[in-house]
Amino acid sequence: MKVGIVGCGLVGSATAYAITIRGAASEIVLVDLNAKAAKAQAEDLLHATPFSNPLKIRAGDYNDLTGAKVVILSCGVAQRPGETRLQLLERNVAVFKQVVPSVLKHAADTILLVASNPVDILTQVTAKIARLSPSRVIGSGTILDTARFRTLLGEYLNVSAHSVHASVLGEHGDSEVLVWSSADISGVPIFAFAAQTRREITDEIKAQIDDGVRRAAYRIIEGKGASYFGIGAALSRIVDAIRDDEQAVLTLSSSYSDMDEFSGLSLSLPRVIGAQGISATLMPSLSDEEYTALRKSAGILKAAAQELGF
Repeated sequence: MKVGIVGCGLVGSATAYAITIRGAASEIVLVDLNAKAAKAQAEDLLHATPFSNPLKIRAGDYNDLTGAKVVILSCGVAQRPGETRLQLLERNVAVFKQVVPSVLKHAADTILLVASNPVDILTQVTAKIARLSPSRVIGSGTILDTARFRTLLGEYLNVSAHSVHASVLGEHGDSEVLVWSSADISGVPIFAFAAQTRREITDEIKAQIDDGVRRAAYRIIEGKGASYFGIGAALSRIVDAIRDDEQAVLTLSSSYSDMDEFSGLSLSLPRVIGAQGISATLMPSLSDEEYTALRKSAGILKAAAQELGF
């Protein structure tokens, strides 16, 4: 499967590396305003293939995206230290208004996978610009936040994160909602598991984990300037699900929904994803408090989109 990546900075290059190591594509085309940098990234990545999986990697232009099943949009300006994702909005919308038509001119049948922040609004903006079925315009959303939540729960409870089933919904950002009420460890409710293993989840522990998830990006950006390994792996996982038509359930941002309350608004909910993009949106069991928080998160995103005329 051919994958295009537009924007070959830290996130784009980390994503290409993760796809290469995972073997999630047979060909990767890197596109960037800085053609020299894209070419250097492609050459460097190509040298990793003898140690991972055989695939073609090259730099190119938009016309080289022809035939790409997925095009990852990791272009735009980076998040500054202390800057919220929503503050990035106006600076990145202008970039997407140029990039999206250029991609679709040569890859009209592709699935667009948005990684740039603020990802929810940019996913909604991309859907409007592209005029594609919402099922084919997907934002990485809270897939990474969900991974952080599962990782921290696994560490606290001393179990593999692979055995933790928990979700983060809503905005990929400050108003995101950690869903504790339906979290479980391989079918055992999280609080019952904690009691049985004598690892009680107190309000203090919940607050620590919440902060560990919600503030992770800010700490990483403060420490090293950007967050890219986690999202690179997450985007590779999404590409895998599309390539293999997995019908996997991942927390992704999309305006694809038959739920009236969230219709036309891009935010993260559990989505079924396969070769044709998103085929279904699910609503997990939420407590009243969690549902109220999700509605509040949706309201924040809706207001931001309306300010831009979307």
